Amino acid sequence: MSAAPALNSGYSYRERVRPQAAGLSVLDYYAHFYPHSDRATWAARLAAGEIELNGQPAGGDERLRQGDRLTWHRPPWQEEAVPLHYDLLYADAALLAVGKPSGLPTLPAGGFLDHTLLALLRRDFPAATPLHRLGRGTSGLVLCSLTREAGAKLTADWREGRVHKRYRALAAGRAARGSYDITAPIGLVEHPRLGQIYAAAPDGKPSRSRARVLERRESSTLLEVDIETGRPHQIRIHLASVGLPLLGDPLYLPGGQAQPDALPGDLGYRLHAEQLTFQHPVSGAPLCLRAPVPPELRAGFSSCG
Repeated sequence: MSAAPALNSGYSYRERVRPQAAGLSVLDYYAHFYPHSDRATWAARLAAGEIELNGQPAGGDERLRQGDRLTWHRPPWQEEAVPLHYDLLYADAALLAVGKPSGLPTLPAGGFLDHTLLALLRRDFPAATPLHRLGRGTSGLVLCSLTREAGAKLTADWREGRVHKRYRALAAGRAARGSYDITAPIGLVEHPRLGQIYAAAPDGKPSRSRARVLERRESSTLLEVDIETGRPHQIRIHLASVGLPLLGDPLYLPGGQAQPDALPGDLGYRLHAEQLTFQHPVSGAPLCLRAPVPPELRAGFSSCG
């Protein structure tokens, strides 16, 4: 008789009430800002004593003020099965670089806590701190710091554009041009099922990606993409904005907007973080780290073998 799947240890989600939420009831707040669960589910969590307002159990009718402290004590749960492994690509006393498989979340979020790259890394390298996040469906290179000093230096380099990032992407359709310089702004937009989501937005933050065609296939295009900014879902949004959404992307439509009936989930597309080029934060020596490219993202790949 097999053992029941293990539960994680539960988690407490803590936050401060944002200005636009002042005046809402506690129940209205959670139902509006976290629509992944319906209103009845949030009411049941309140009735079970899982939610606190300013350190006290909340009933749900209390009116919120800006800066109030809300905590949802989520009980232990069984997490979705994901690939629970990574590849070690580089390590020294200050840095760690690993290859993340598609399907493994980088950081805890949503329904994932223990089934994340961070949790796996911390078991082997307790000081490891990822310096950037790859989407759950994105594979490839994740760079981590092992010291506070290395993390601070690389975070500054990242912010100032001194870290060069290159990806491989497989887009639906055949590209009409050989290269694309994409500058569509990216920002949060309202979504009927997900609350808010990042998408192409006229009032969003400046963003820039440079895409180059590596190979045109029968109904898709293999691209190499360098990004000069690091907005959430940037490559997915930018390629969609020029009519080349990632093949199998469940979320982004041509034009860079999100599917209105999309549900939470981040799988199906082909995107790989291939290369990072930067200066070592301690020695100052140039480093170029690479994650092996999956077969389907290599030029000349044939699904027929």
